[in-house]
Amino acid sequence: MADAVSALPPAADVSLALDRQANTQLNRLAAFTTTDPKEADRVSQDFEAMFLSNMLQPVFASLKSGKGLFGGGNAEDTFQSMMVDEYGKVMAKAGGVGIAKMVRDQILKLQEVAK
Repeated sequence: MADAVSALPPAADVSLALDRQANTQLNRLAAFTTTDPKEADRVSQDFEAMFLSNMLQPVFASLKSGKGLFGGGNAEDTFQSMMVDEYGKVMAKAGGVGIAKMVRDQILKLQEVAK
């Protein structure tokens, strides 16, 4: 069923928003320069959170909506994507899968070379 505002299915609107968010974060990372390890930690953790959220989206998208606590609908699709984003942030903050450390090391290494 299409949304009256955008003529796209609600899931497509959510997907488009997530793609825009991911592109914004990737552009921020590409333009990022610092020699401050704390700032590199923050950016690398944000990157890992985005990565984990994107990896979890298909898992939760495959779940059938309409059952359970929220009862389905367009709002559930929207809030489910927000929940998955928060899961990614929590996972990254708890140590993630090691991507943040690799990204942090590369940021600092590239900044040393650029000096």
